[in-house]
Amino acid sequence: MTNEDPTAVDGSLLLDEQLCFALYAAQRAVTAAYRPLLEELGLTYPQYLVLLVLWERGETTVKELAAALRLDYGTVSPLLKRLEGAGVVRRERAAHDERSVLVACTGRGEELRERAARVPGALLSATGLDTAGVARLREELWELAEKAHTAAERPH
Repeated sequence: MTNEDPTAVDGSLLLDEQLCFALYAAQRAVTAAYRPLLEELGLTYPQYLVLLVLWERGETTVKELAAALRLDYGTVSPLLKRLEGAGVVRRERAAHDERSVLVACTGRGEELRERAARVPGALLSATGLDTAGVARLREELWELAEKAHTAAERPH
């Protein structure tokens, strides 16, 4: 028998004490909260993320888009294919480099931008979070992401 405190987080194998599970549960819940807002736009959450990058940066390469989303090319490519099929984005080979594919919003994609402008505020309202709380949480999550990325890159 051990005298360890069962509520201590270090080394705990209790599911509800796992940082990874709390992040996973929060990510699934936030994505679910976005779903009805994005359904009105005819978008999935990953498609919305693609459009956020394009609305922010304008025409960009698939490689740059994948890097911005922290996804691999094989994940981004089918997303772009579906968005292109829906007439929201266009893809074309770069004139200066045939290996590079450029992606940009179509007129329809730009129209979606106007309609999507209400999504962030609607999500805040739906979750009851305020902008200051969201800013703090986002900062902490980006810090965690950076530290985890660094840890993952270290040889073990």
